[in-house]
Amino acid sequence: MFVPSVAQGHRRRRVVGIDPGLTRCGYAVIEGSHNAAVSLSLGVIRTSATDDLADRLLALRDDIAELLDEFTPDVVAIERVFFQANVRTAMSVGQASGIALVEARARGCEVVQYTPNQIKETVAGYGAADKAQIQKMVKLRLGLATTPRPADAADAAAIALCHLAVEPLHMVLR
Repeated sequence: MFVPSVAQGHRRRRVVGIDPGLTRCGYAVIEGSHNAAVSLSLGVIRTSATDDLADRLLALRDDIAELLDEFTPDVVAIERVFFQANVRTAMSVGQASGIALVEARARGCEVVQYTPNQIKETVAGYGAADKAQIQKMVKLRLGLATTPRPADAADAAAIALCHLAVEPLHMVLR
């Protein structure tokens, strides 16, 4: 089995994970490689459901732009909207995702997307893992003292960890 080495392009990378949402958009800034990573920042960007939609989108865009400018990531990994039973939720997640995609690309970042099942399978080893299992694995993989909260921040960290884990495969397949 071929395993890429550091000399073959596997190096420490700074990844921003985004769990898109309009009311709560989770983010995580992780630096590392497939076998070791550290958290530089975890959190949630919030907008008020009572505010005008255009104002909420603008505020979210400004906060994402500020985050990307502050941490200058190599890659922005975003959860792909795969299926939503609630059309309203799907629309707002799609809008938030679009903002993150555009802001990342505008800064020259590599942009990747992963489905929820890909993230769960990669981080927890089980595609149907629940939120508590994901939070526990994020805590373990990042060596955190406490479980990351809120869940949106832990989900964003899982997205970033997913990318670090699968990135060596992307390099081999290119």
